[in-house]
Amino acid sequence: MTLRTLSEQIGLKHSCLCVGLDTASASFTFNKEVIDATAPYSVAYKPNVAFYEAGGSEGWKCLEKTVAYIRSHYPEHFVIADAKRGDIGNTAVQYARAFFEHMDCHAVTMAPYMGYDSIAPFLEYEGKWVILLVLTSNPSASDFETLTLSDGRPLYRKVIETANTWAGPQKIMYVAGATRSLVLEEIRQAAPDHFLLVPGVGAQGGSVEEVFRYGKNSQGGLLINVSRGIVQSPLGPEAAARNYAKEFAKYL
Repeated sequence: MTLRTLSEQIGLKHSCLCVGLDTASASFTFNKEVIDATAPYSVAYKPNVAFYEAGGSEGWKCLEKTVAYIRSHYPEHFVIADAKRGDIGNTAVQYARAFFEHMDCHAVTMAPYMGYDSIAPFLEYEGKWVILLVLTSNPSASDFETLTLSDGRPLYRKVIETANTWAGPQKIMYVAGATRSLVLEEIRQAAPDHFLLVPGVGAQGGSVEEVFRYGKNSQGGLLINVSRGIVQSPLGPEAAARNYAKEFAKYL
């Protein structure tokens, strides 16, 4: 999927909702129900691989079936494997094969700590994306991500500016947590044309208005992920997704 195609889907649906499939039971039946209910209001799905790996071989089968169902029934939706991989050499090559060849996901979340060597095998795939963690929504992100370097830049900005030299906006996205929305303005300055994957709206309390104010670019440039706020909503997934999409449409 290209940047243009993804942007067009957001424009057509007036929604940048990414539904996080973080299901502790790793149930394909449950995932299918959530996907069918939320597809009209979302443009992306993000299964969190850890929830499926915890279920052993059956959990992995559920992940495979979930991705295959999305790709066959809703091919216009962007599929992110939230795997947070980050290794080098043959290990990185095999991770890329697993998610891009075997499973046919569009993107994989990755930790950039080991540098370009860990990202390069993923960048070789046409129409596939790397989504790099740069500023996450957890409290201890300050342990490393916001440290000030000797030149005065925060580490997360150094990560972005370095990764911008590896590939352009057609290949790399960045994770920027909604609970740090005031910093989104600086992240957007460092990556004006890249998509940002923004977790932290919903159960974690991130502000939708601030995410759009500081993170939106001329193309939209945002995928806002909601997991528990949809799959565990007392309203049910369909109503919850519809409400989020309606709220997002105000700012698109």
